[in-house]
Amino acid sequence: MNALRHLATPLLAATVLLGSSALAQGVRPEVGKPLQQASDLLKAGKARDALAKVREADALGGKTATEQLMIDRMKGAAAQRAGDTGTAIAAFESVFPKLSGSEAAQVAESIAFAYSQQKNNAKASEWVAKARAAGGGSASLNQLAAYLQSQSGDYSQIFRDAQASVAAAEKNGQRPGEDDLLRLADAAKRTNNNAVYSNSLEKLVLYYAKKDYWTAHLSSIQRRPAFADRLALDVGRLKLANGLLTKTDDYMELAQLALQAGLPTEAKAIVDKGYASGALGTGPEAARHQRLKDLVLKSEAETNANIAAQATDAAAQKDGNELVKVGTVYASMGQYDKAIELIEQGIAKGKLKRPDDAKLRLALAMAHSPKTKAKGLQALRAVGGTDGTADVARLYTVVLQ
Repeated sequence: MNALRHLATPLLAATVLLGSSALAQGVRPEVGKPLQQASDLLKAGKARDALAKVREADALGGKTATEQLMIDRMKGAAAQRAGDTGTAIAAFESVFPKLSGSEAAQVAESIAFAYSQQKNNAKASEWVAKARAAGGGSASLNQLAAYLQSQSGDYSQIFRDAQASVAAAEKNGQRPGEDDLLRLADAAKRTNNNAVYSNSLEKLVLYYAKKDYWTAHLSSIQRRPAFADRLALDVGRLKLANGLLTKTDDYMELAQLALQAGLPTEAKAIVDKGYASGALGTGPEAARHQRLKDLVLKSEAETNANIAAQATDAAAQKDGNELVKVGTVYASMGQYDKAIELIEQGIAKGKLKRPDDAKLRLALAMAHSPKTKAKGLQALRAVGGTDGTADVARLYTVVLQ
């Protein structure tokens, strides 16, 4: 609830300014003076003293309707800042029928926050609706509405509202709000809508790219029944690029996956990062780490010695599978021009076991090359496949752009 109180602060400041600016509008000096003092005290963070000054003005007799309006405005602002929500609600509810447009929306929002601080979520929701009916749509109001929905447990409604907010932002060419995406992901998970849940996590990665979002999304796609085991190396690469590998076994496993894929140069880079981070080369398993490093170096030397002959043999094959494979090895060695050439030849030759994989490897080689980076990123976004290939391709764009 403290977070909600902080969200209300900008609104309270606006209310104070409304009261202060109106003091010259037909308000008698004996009323205006304590109200002005209250305004100054409130701006100085002395809410209780401000409320006492407002009560001085309210105790005067013969007040006009304008004076009472100014008093109630200031009383509501001071009381809410002082934590006297009952007084704030009474004052603001008295003011609300006398206002229209943005002023009415601001006061309705203040009332909604006050009720939420009392944990009266039904009344808070009622005033959120009134604020929106008056044209209110501030970020703080939307956050309060989301909070109230989450407390209600109506996740189907939360799902619909969050999905509408995300869709509206994207339609307008804007980045969806992080809170909207989090609400959508949570509601989708609670309502067993796995497709929207995964899509929401992906958008959190694409738009905000925090480590927690990367971890959640990569775990999500790996748990899908259709996700291909052969893409585990790609997932590991994405984890490594985002600083998600921290354990010794993580580095060991990823290096071994690279070796199994015939990419010892990449395996060496992984092992080197493991040693640099302190995850490898220390502790009781240091000798085991060294054996892996020795194996990686031996495999790299053999691959470097044989890669040209492998490319020649691949070109003689009837299909393009080996050309794609050898081209991928060249890409892992940083020879992107040669990699692009061979993979393109393999795709052109055809009869590929996994055409989408070939497109992914070509797009990655292009995206890593400064000469073809933009084209490669575009190609990554166009990679298809229902076994996770398209998913990891899109995530590579976040890392590489």
